[in-house]
Amino acid sequence: MTSGFPPVPHGTAAAGIDLAGRTAMVTGAGSGIGRACASALAAAGAHVHVVDVDGATARSAAEAIGGRAHVVDLARARAIEELPAELDILVNNAGIQHVAPLAEFPPDRFALMQRVMVHAPFLLIRRAMPYMSARGWGRIVNISSVHGLRASAFKAGYVTAKHALEGLSKVAAVEGAPHGVTSNCVNPGYVRTPLVERQIEAQAAAHGIDAGQVVSDVLLSRSAVKRLIEPEEVAAAVLWLCGPHTGYVTGASIPLDGGWTAA
Repeated sequence: MTSGFPPVPHGTAAAGIDLAGRTAMVTGAGSGIGRACASALAAAGAHVHVVDVDGATARSAAEAIGGRAHVVDLARARAIEELPAELDILVNNAGIQHVAPLAEFPPDRFALMQRVMVHAPFLLIRRAMPYMSARGWGRIVNISSVHGLRASAFKAGYVTAKHALEGLSKVAAVEGAPHGVTSNCVNPGYVRTPLVERQIEAQAAAHGIDAGQVVSDVLLSRSAVKRLIEPEEVAAAVLWLCGPHTGYVTGASIPLDGGWTAA
């Protein structure tokens, strides 16, 4: 299934936004949304720390943008202490998924999802905010989801984590405001990422239908715009939040959901 979204010309996403001299860190940056965010920030002039649990993808993404790779399992709190705290921009993107009915949802998997998608962002924000506040400027962008605003069946771990991330982001916004630090969530619907591609394959097998039907009849059933979002579209919103005209935008949740939450 084609996206219907034209390729973004090189450098277009960074037009009008100069992040030269800024240091950014993006988690889950080896692929998908995280990689697109790292690329957009680097194109705007930022030095980017690329964090991913997969060493090969982390190094590949960092090499492509002239950044620095960090191979870290964000489920391990002590490993987070090894990451840089001197950041101007923090993008909390790393996430994992598991789909099961509540009564069958594995408690250890639920706990792991909270560690990666709530506890790790908390620790990273906690480390970065003093540096940002001391400099009088900072941007925290949390890649939430439409599932941070709405629920779906069989996604207790993911929906819980994203709702918690929304609350964490708002607290950071309130505490950071007097010091020039903003904190916002970006809330995409289904994005064309490896995580979603795996969901499509699993759903196709489970329902005995082809991948195109999964996208149109299952994933996009509540979306008015009937296509997957491209990672570069999410990255463009993240870059905008780091730009010169968004210092008053904080504590917000910005839906990129094709009209899902409008209905």
